Amino acid sequence: MFDLFKTEFMSDTKTKSATPAERKEHFTTLSGLPIDRLYREDNLAGWNPDDALGYPGEYPFIRGIYPTMYRGRFWTMRQYAGFGSAVESNQRYRYLLSKGQAGLSVAFDLPTQIGMDSDHPLALGEVGKVGVAIDSLEDMEALFNGIPLEKVSTSMTINATAAILLCLYVAVAKRQGASLQKLSGTVQNDILKEYIARGTYIYPVRPAMRIVTDIFAWCRDNLPKWNTISISGYHIREAGSTAVQEVAFTLANGIAYVQAALDAGQSVDEFAPQLSFFFNAHNDLLEEIAKYRAARRLWAGIMAERFAAKDPRSLMLRFHAQTAGSSLTAQQPENNIVRVAIQALAAVLGGCQSLHTNSMDEALALPTEDAALIALRTQQILANETGVANTVDPVAGSYAIESLTNEIESLAAAYLSKIDKMGGMLRAIEAGFVQGEIQKAAYEFQRAVEKKEQIVVGVNDFVAEEPRTIPTLRIDADIERSQITRLNALRAKRDSARAKSALAELQRRAATPENLLPAILAAVEAYATVGEISDALRRVFGEYQESVVI
Repeated sequence: MFDLFKTEFMSDTKTKSATPAERKEHFTTLSGLPIDRLYREDNLAGWNPDDALGYPGEYPFIRGIYPTMYRGRFWTMRQYAGFGSAVESNQRYRYLLSKGQAGLSVAFDLPTQIGMDSDHPLALGEVGKVGVAIDSLEDMEALFNGIPLEKVSTSMTINATAAILLCLYVAVAKRQGASLQKLSGTVQNDILKEYIARGTYIYPVRPAMRIVTDIFAWCRDNLPKWNTISISGYHIREAGSTAVQEVAFTLANGIAYVQAALDAGQSVDEFAPQLSFFFNAHNDLLEEIAKYRAARRLWAGIMAERFAAKDPRSLMLRFHAQTAGSSLTAQQPENNIVRVAIQALAAVLGGCQSLHTNSMDEALALPTEDAALIALRTQQILANETGVANTVDPVAGSYAIESLTNEIESLAAAYLSKIDKMGGMLRAIEAGFVQGEIQKAAYEFQRAVEKKEQIVVGVNDFVAEEPRTIPTLRIDADIERSQITRLNALRAKRDSARAKSALAELQRRAATPENLLPAILAAVEAYATVGEISDALRRVFGEYQESVVI
């Protein structure tokens, strides 16, 4: 009986006219990759599991970077948080840590991200809105008050001002008496994706890259457990890229950072073990799992073959994942709880090292405490109730997963080859190639939604008859006034001569090849502000002017 069914089914897959009617003429992933009706062994012709997969913790790390993965310890559960003043954000961090969160993930407001103090005219109306306002060491001390930095892993989403915020963090740790040898965490420090997808840049591309590699070198000697960069595909995907483009452009950025560090005289195995990545966790479960596995195998090959890395840690693609903010809807926001759970499952089955789950209300405002707690509980349920963390890489060997993994890897490698022929990622960005590819993908997806070829529940189908409202977090306008008052008081009471001298030394250093981090650390410890330090560098480096992509 089984043999008869098998014969008929295999015949159906080859003869279109013999198949019953299907819901659509063509099935694709969320990114547009074609999906077969049935995956079989012949989809993996010539596929050898020993060569293609290997074992977890071994090259090419497709099955995970550690031999035991989550059987040893769960991924780090982070909640990206920061709003208003440092005092308010500190209260949210302590609340989340008390509920079982294992690490902090700090969101900074836009003025902090682009190197402007809270009293800058262009900061008006933005202070504390999309993250916490940090102007000085005084704010950073308040942000981490009562939180022992030796014992908490901290991720900071900051790029153009990454060196300044890292030095502020180090200064707070020193005041706590913490050993810098024990500090763990990540500074995003991925400036290239800002030119591609996000826009919070300050300096032209090449001096900005110099700051990135200065961080690599300084952390190698002073913060051995710190991840010096989180090479981010997340924002590339949020800007509208496909899964293939997310992998390709993220790894192309990684290649550019490695080459820049080598050009600055560093040895690959000195800094590469501290590189980390940051990917999106989107809605298409199978595509997302395959995406992470393909990225790991590609990066291991790049580091071994292109850069001749010898240390196995240099070959490991360690990544943080965040669920897809762009997938969340203001309509029927409770549906976002389901979306986030599926996205988080993809990240876990894909082997993430840490994970942030978005809150259901983030399409409307910054998360409330209740919404943030549900998002954290989602991770805790995945870890403790579903069983998916009890075996390593449970999806390996699936015909569908392995076929998608191979296809994403192949298409991403083709993009990398094209970028190489253009002269590398910096040239591709300066030419507008990467930005143009993402824009085309975003346009195609939006057309699919508008034509109802892609259903978004609650938006273009299954629409609720009556809109609902849910409680949202409101940022008090008084926060901006209070922040400016504190900033002015700080400037009045600090040792102005010391701050001025430190800024002058930083500006001098910026005009030389000397590492900038010691001078930045001295400036923050003299209570120079984020804006003042950024301005000192602006006077030497200038500011980036965005090219128009048509």
